[in-house]
Formats: sequence, C-alpha cells, structure tokens
Amino acid sequence: MAPTPIRIVSYNVRYFGHALRGLASTLGPKRRVAAALAALNPLPDIVCLQEVETQSFRSNVAHRRTRPDETQLEAFMGRMEETFANLRRPMPYEAFYFRAHHYKLGEFSLYTTGLAILVNTQRLAVDTHNVDSPHHITHHHVRALRERKQSRICAHMRLRRLEDGLPLHIFNTHLSLPTPFSRVFWATREKMGNGINQLHEARALAQLVRARSNSEPFLICGDFNSPPASPVFHYLCDEACFIDAQAAVGQINPRLPRGFPTAGFMHMRMHLDHIFSGGGVRWLDADETCPFGDVRSRFHGLSDHMPLIARFQLEPPPAHAEPSAPAGA
Repeated sequence: MAPTPIRIVSYNVRYFGHALRGLASTLGPKRRVAAALAALNPLPDIVCLQEVETQSFRSNVAHRRTRPDETQLEAFMGRMEETFANLRRPMPYEAFYFRAHHYKLGEFSLYTTGLAILVNTQRLAVDTHNVDSPHHITHHHVRALRERKQSRICAHMRLRRLEDGLPLHIFNTHLSLPTPFSRVFWATREKMGNGINQLHEARALAQLVRARSNSEPFLICGDFNSPPASPVFHYLCDEACFIDAQAAVGQINPRLPRGFPTAGFMHMRMHLDHIFSGGGVRWLDADETCPFGDVRSRFHGLSDHMPLIARFQLEPPPAHAEPSAPAGA
C-alpha cells in the first residue's frame, strides 16, 4: 500500500492581531486559528506560520499572559491544547520558534518578529533544525539602515516520515517588501516581487535550500511578497527550478499575477504566499485553499492572509541511490 500523503499548511497569521488591525495580539484570534486548524480533515502534518511574535508590548498589551515569560507561540499552543481537549482528541503538534528581529526603545520591547513550524509528531520525526541560529537572508540595500531594517530569516528542519523513514526538508521564510531605494521600484507599475532586494533574498534562499537539502525532498513555504509572473517568482520557478504547489495541481495560472489573491489590504488583493518544492515531492491537491475574501473559508477574517493548504506524496529514491546522511541544521 502507498504511504499516507502528507498535508501542509503555510499561513501568515499577522501576529494573531488581525482583530485590532495588527496593532496588538488578542486571545480571540489565537482560539479561532487553533479551531480552524483542528477542523481540517485530514489534519495537517506540518504547519508553517509567518509573523509570529516572541514577546513584546504589542503581543502582550491586549492579551494577559499566564506567566511573565510566556511567548506568543506558547500562548497559541495553549489554545491548541484547549481546542483538542474540547474535541476529546490528542494534540499531536510540537512547536518550534525561529526568532527574526527585535524592535526596542532602550530596554522597552515594542515588537518582535519570527517564524514558527508545528510538526505532527504522530506522523513525522524531527532530525535537525536551526531554531538556535536561523539562516539570515536579508539584503541590506542601504547599509546605513542596516540596524533598522527588519531581519529576514529562513527556518529549516529535516523531518522523517515515521511510516517509511523517508526524509523531508522544510524551509519557512518571509521575504522583504520591495525597497524604494532603487530605480526599478519607481520605473515599474507592479512593485511586489520586482524589488532588487527581493531578488537578492530569493537567490540567497535558493542557495540555502540546495545546500541544506542535500538532494533530498524539500518544501519552501512562506510569504514571498511576490505574485506569480513577478521576477522573484520567475527566478524561483525558472532558474532555481522549484515547483509551485498551486500551479502543479492546476489551482493557479502562473502567468497571472492577480488570479488567486492570498492576501488583502483595504481594497487591494494580492497573491503573495507560495509553497515550492523539489527533489521528489509529488503534489496531489490544494483542497481547502481559498482565495482571500472567500467567506466560505473557515479562515475568513482571521488574518490579512489566507493559508495555503496542500497534500503531497514523497517519491522514494531510486533503488540504486544510497541514503543521504542527515543535513546539518
């Protein structure tokens, strides 16, 4: 029998603060996001989250912590435990946090940025990760602003499917917005995905993925701030030869930048989020992935982004291939 497919979710949760337009995190969005994830059938095996705080004024001002050192991810996982307990089901996820940037006024913490990965340990084992030292991919176009610019990182984990021991690398990232300190920014009508800094970060990301995946299957999830048909998207698909999950299952036309919005701001609709793959990943479907604004989605109104949800199968390596040693974190 073929192994059970793996299901993944990639979701920019906007610091669980969408109810207050991103100004502060509240308890309600954490509960609703937890409930929406738990309601997916089948449950996702991997959940990649972008825009997750560590601990700061923004994350705590509207949400009372259970203890002084509680982080935002810990608070969210508490809601996950609560949700699964109410459903009388075991909570299968282990959470990993990857810290990116810290904005401070003196010793006062204004807000922090970071990524998270949740792993269903009933189906996957964690071999390695770079929690302690996420890989930095930020391109500093103006060196004088180096300390002020938000850091961009790439989280990395090597997993193994318990069912058959096949490896899988997960990369989670959030690319910068296009820099205005460039002629290209002002010369083009379409800004997103056209930034020279974004292309530098995409190249750094591709180099990292190739080096760390060691020719094993991999996924790259995240908010790329770049639509289909943009230079960044073209680079990742055409030059780096990554496979876009939505395009692979026929959900999007990769030549149309606005065909399937994944994010919204006021009246603007943008396709900014993607899942790419390589090295033996075969995409099956993107069921329950809905465009931004679709009121039928259980995730409607929970963030300024919609999650990407997809299933895939890992193809076994050729019979003559020797198993690769675990890649370093």
